[in-house]
Amino acid sequence: MPMEIEHVFFDLDHTLWDFEKNSALTFDKIFLENKIEVKIDDFLKVYVPLNLKYWKLYRNEKVSKEELRYARLKKSFDAVNYTISDALIDKLATAYIENLSEFNHLFDGALELLDYLKKKYTLHIITNGFEEVQNKKMINSKLDDYFDQIITSESVGVKKPNAKVFNFALEIANAKKENSIMIGDSLEADILGALNVGLKAIHCVFDDETPTDENLITVKKLLEIKQYL
Repeated sequence: MPMEIEHVFFDLDHTLWDFEKNSALTFDKIFLENKIEVKIDDFLKVYVPLNLKYWKLYRNEKVSKEELRYARLKKSFDAVNYTISDALIDKLATAYIENLSEFNHLFDGALELLDYLKKKYTLHIITNGFEEVQNKKMINSKLDDYFDQIITSESVGVKKPNAKVFNFALEIANAKKENSIMIGDSLEADILGALNVGLKAIHCVFDDETPTDENLITVKKLLEIKQYL
């Protein structure tokens, strides 16, 4: 990796912030509070892939924020044959968003990596997550002090991989694409989105099920990023 890099842009969820672990703990809490009698493991087995599917639709402007929040729950409960009212789904959807940032497990090596990078580069976040939640996650997980700019897709009006998000991020970070790199878990949203704009990129693949591309820089653990930056 050439050393002209000055700005490092990170995705947040599934890259630094352990979304699946924190999400599972959130569901555990709100199901208990609302007396939802579904085994959490059975629910998550269908919810996790459905959530990813709906986030892809949301990224591609196929569903609204409200549709995403409702449908991922409705279809999950339907899949486990649990009868639930729309009113309770709406209540759970709100409770989920309100409680998600209370759990703040990070991926192994996240803070050590950020301590290392902070001495050498200006760091930023680019996230498709909901603005009202992402800022709380950053503060509660003690990540906010590491980052100069936190760019949410909601503030831009479009989502990664749309080039407008990356160009907006470069502009407000006062960064040049040739001196910038994007680090994230989503091949489509983070990596290809960044490469198409002219940034360099590092793909985080933390599970063995995600296919890797030999033409891309790929890491299995966050601390492996040190060898490139």
